[in-house]
Amino acid sequence: MAEVAAVVNAGVDAIGLIFAGQSPRYIEPKKAREIVASLPPFVEAVGVFLDQPLDEVNEIVRSCGLSLVQLHGEESPEYCAGVACQVIKVFRMKPGLSRADLAPYTEVASAFLFDTFHKQMAGGTGQTFAWELLAELASARPVILAGGLTPENVGEAIRQARPFAVDLNSGVESAPGCKNLDKVRAAIAQVVAADAAAFQQS
Repeated sequence: MAEVAAVVNAGVDAIGLIFAGQSPRYIEPKKAREIVASLPPFVEAVGVFLDQPLDEVNEIVRSCGLSLVQLHGEESPEYCAGVACQVIKVFRMKPGLSRADLAPYTEVASAFLFDTFHKQMAGGTGQTFAWELLAELASARPVILAGGLTPENVGEAIRQARPFAVDLNSGVESAPGCKNLDKVRAAIAQVVAADAAAFQQS
């Protein structure tokens, strides 16, 4: 709980709680409830899921008080429409991903998150992708950028991709599930600087 408080005090807008059982960052719903209850106003709690039964997802959403869910699997638009809170649909940047792949989700997702494609991993790869590819997708929803972001590259990623938000995970950890507060603060400083620069140019 102290780590969560420290990360929140560093200035994050949201925290991710991973409920996908195959992840080394998996958290039990009971523990997640305690964390969500400790969050101050305006800090969102995002549940991360991967091809899990819809009723299981909605039970966790309600019992934990999640603000949003982040869906990393092959969830259909119909599945997304049945989720009990706002949905962030994740797309991995594999060859051939196109606007046509995104279109069916436009009405059921509040944002699209783009992550690095990896054959064996659905996230947390620590690897980046070519950020300029996002321009070709011209998303109709706010874009969240993920995939290998670190304090060293997140500023440049924002300058190139101009996302609505960024999602950092392994790039600010000392071990899976253990955030490095110095890295978190350094990353937030880079995000703030990149946002300020973009505002001055607009």
